[in-house]
Amino acid sequence: MILSCKRYFSRPPASAALAAACLLAPTPAAAQEIIELPGEDRMLELEVEELYRLGTLAGEDWEQFGEIESVAFDPAGNLLVFDRHETTQAIFVVGANGRLARRIGGMGEGPGEFGDAFAMTVLSDGRVVVADMDRRGYQLFRADGEFDRLVRMSGSAATWRMGPIKGQPGADAIVHVPGQATGFTMTGAAFSGPIVLPTSHSIERTVLSGESTESDTIAEAWLPRTGLEDEDEVTQRNYLNMPYVFLPAFSPRVRWDMLPDGSVAFADSTTWAVKIAAVGSGVVRILTRPFQPEPTAGRVARAEKDRRLRRLEENAEPGEDLRRRRERIENMEFADEVPVIRGLGVTRDGRIWVMRRGEEPLSDGAIDVVTADGRYVGSYPAGAVGLPDAFGPNGLMAFIEVNELGVQTVVVRRVVGG
Repeated sequence: MILSCKRYFSRPPASAALAAACLLAPTPAAAQEIIELPGEDRMLELEVEELYRLGTLAGEDWEQFGEIESVAFDPAGNLLVFDRHETTQAIFVVGANGRLARRIGGMGEGPGEFGDAFAMTVLSDGRVVVADMDRRGYQLFRADGEFDRLVRMSGSAATWRMGPIKGQPGADAIVHVPGQATGFTMTGAAFSGPIVLPTSHSIERTVLSGESTESDTIAEAWLPRTGLEDEDEVTQRNYLNMPYVFLPAFSPRVRWDMLPDGSVAFADSTTWAVKIAAVGSGVVRILTRPFQPEPTAGRVARAEKDRRLRRLEENAEPGEDLRRRRERIENMEFADEVPVIRGLGVTRDGRIWVMRRGEEPLSDGAIDVVTADGRYVGSYPAGAVGLPDAFGPNGLMAFIEVNELGVQTVVVRRVVGG
């Protein structure tokens, strides 16, 4: 039996004490260097220009996207838009002029066609990697878009979990966090083997140079006690691949991205802490800024419940009975703290953008710019720019925007100053 499905969830919480303990945990190969960055912001100016938009009502037929899963730039600055809607299942390669250059994939059974494409990334030499759940492997395409080969998932694992993937610079490999999977495939073995609940988020590297994959762990990010431990065996088995659904509101995600040297920058606590992890060494450096998370008790929890109640009323059908849903909102649980960090990304030249939370728990604040070796460059004020969904060469940035009707648009901008 094989079961394939897709989910979207929020992720883990942390207390300040536990976060500090995790920061000081030893790595297997080297001592961790902790660098304390200044607490006072040095504001930067940023000038950007908009190059083109995709997905507008006035656009071409091909850009009427159904479900944009991700975007990425190749080394030449072409934008790849992965539309994984069940009727599309294709990657659209867009040139610098905003026009379609070529299309990769599409639903089908032939070479280079997709059964259930789930994630896409671009390697540093321009090759495209697509995770295909139905094929139980990764489809590789050459830089010109032609199909190269399929790399099968190795072993006989009971479950293959898949979420966002990133190419590891300079290697035939991708990096992902299975514990943040948005979809999974399960075989019969998943329902009969022993239950082993995860205790961390593994940041894994998967090598694609052979006929089948080989994987290792770069670092272990923090996963607090989820609450699934207290459930019965049936519930544990059903939710084994997604224990984070039991975590309370405002639980922090593992924010991560690849650095140009092949290492990983990630944040996994409620504090302002960015960890640098290298293959074979684990976490080698931790960058900190003295911003403290806000407790959720009292004002924050009440404001979030009120926000959800308002949204419930706004989306309700006339005459709909909302009593049970209102009760669930009133009884919802919260993490102890609201995380300081809301997002993290890395530019092509290796600068780490760290988005802080704004005045409200779910609002975007300033973006701090730091380097992996521990230098604070400065901060962009809140609202000056969002955190891109993809960075490209020569200051290119791509943003996936969604309007009130759920229509997705991709906006490409370029940094021209700052």
